[in-house]
Amino acid sequence: MYPVTIAVLVLVLTGIFLRHWWSTHLRRKNLPPGPVPLPVIGSIHLLGSLPHRSLHKLSQKYGPIMSIRLGSVQFVIVSSPDAAKLFLGTHDTVFASRPEIQAAKYLSYDNKGMTFSEYEPYWRSVRKFCTVELLSATKISGFAGMRREEIGLMVEEMKAASKAHKVVNLCETVSSVIEGMVCRMLFGKKNDERFVFKTVIDKSMEATGTFNLADYVPMLAPFDLQGLTKRFKSLSKELDEMLETLIDEHEKTSKSPNRDQMDFIDILLSLKQEYSNTHDELSYTIDRSNMKAILLDMVAGAIDTAKTSIEWILSVLIKHPRVMKELQKELKTIVGDKPMVEETDLTKLRYLHMVVKETFRLYPVAPLLVPHQSREDIVINCYNIPKKTRVLVNYLAFGRDPMVWSDNWEEFIPERFLDKEIDFRGHDFKLIQFGIGRRGCPGMNLGLLNIGLVVSNMVRLFDWELPNGMSPSDLDMNEKFGLTTPRAKPLLAIPTYRT
Repeated sequence: MYPVTIAVLVLVLTGIFLRHWWSTHLRRKNLPPGPVPLPVIGSIHLLGSLPHRSLHKLSQKYGPIMSIRLGSVQFVIVSSPDAAKLFLGTHDTVFASRPEIQAAKYLSYDNKGMTFSEYEPYWRSVRKFCTVELLSATKISGFAGMRREEIGLMVEEMKAASKAHKVVNLCETVSSVIEGMVCRMLFGKKNDERFVFKTVIDKSMEATGTFNLADYVPMLAPFDLQGLTKRFKSLSKELDEMLETLIDEHEKTSKSPNRDQMDFIDILLSLKQEYSNTHDELSYTIDRSNMKAILLDMVAGAIDTAKTSIEWILSVLIKHPRVMKELQKELKTIVGDKPMVEETDLTKLRYLHMVVKETFRLYPVAPLLVPHQSREDIVINCYNIPKKTRVLVNYLAFGRDPMVWSDNWEEFIPERFLDKEIDFRGHDFKLIQFGIGRRGCPGMNLGLLNIGLVVSNMVRLFDWELPNGMSPSDLDMNEKFGLTTPRAKPLLAIPTYRT
């Protein structure tokens, strides 16, 4: 009986797979062009270890609006600024929602954070709260003294390394200074040895960015073939314990009723105490899990993207000595004899801004923006985009388009932005490092400020030499994939203090 049972089961499953494949094939009518999917797995086998690069190659064959099925899930891949303008500009409301993924279930408390929650009133109230209470211009400027202190500590650490002619792991250095800034804004203090946010967040970003079979072939989810469910649960437990401890400590400590003296956790807790009616809608729904989801979004978003951006900017400056010297020249002219680059100097540093833009063009921190999902059926460029289609914007492809950046797109030339009105809020959609539209990152100004401060002070005060006599042209610029894409290898360099 046993062999017969197995044979029947195989036949039934095969029938289900073929029926599913055929129905999917019929639904592909008038979808954008793309590779023909295999039964069950779709085109997952085409992604490789660096999906953003694989999808870029496929888009060169099928076009900037490409259809691809991953498992049982239909995707549209957007690979040009003009195409992005249609999806995230003209029809932004239609594509403003997020799909449900396993990572968000475990790491965002069932989609209760701002990043992964659906487009609905709850998301709008969370976004408003985070913008008003942490990311507004007034709030950001109020922490200027704290940022100056953290930069000063970093400079002193680099001076000591310079004196000892010590090799510095710049990835760790940058991570520490950004974490110090962010934790003081959110928690009112720097991290101690109990909290290892940067390590756990790095692991979480890598796991979240992995193409998870459970998201695309649900029947395989119970088997956890990639071990991701186990990883998500472990990371969730670590993060939850740290956040619980921080919230408990804030609940036990009496705080001043003066809102200006509250940190972000205090303000979150005040929502349940009817401290203010500014966020009535959120105060009705917020509970412990909402608080932790919002906190985790702020910690992960503020630390990971900023530190990864700085790593890439320092990498390209070390790899291109001409650009480094040009930036140091500008810093000397603008900053003069002041001991440190101040926040008020940043708006005058035109070449620094061009360096940042050129780095984001060639080395995007999040080459595949957080997935969008269509809220209704829609026709774009004569293509049918069904409801609940997932949209991936492959920002990596934008910076590699010779029609946009000319045939020298592979070269690192900051001057290409000279006298061009291309910025991160631009309507041309060429630089959307922080996303754009309704789901664009509200922390962009804070991120750019932190990036500018760290990079300008490290470049102005120090020259950087690669260890073991390595030539700048030999510096490895490969990335590893995740929700963000940091360097594959840590950036190691020896600082020399510039008197």
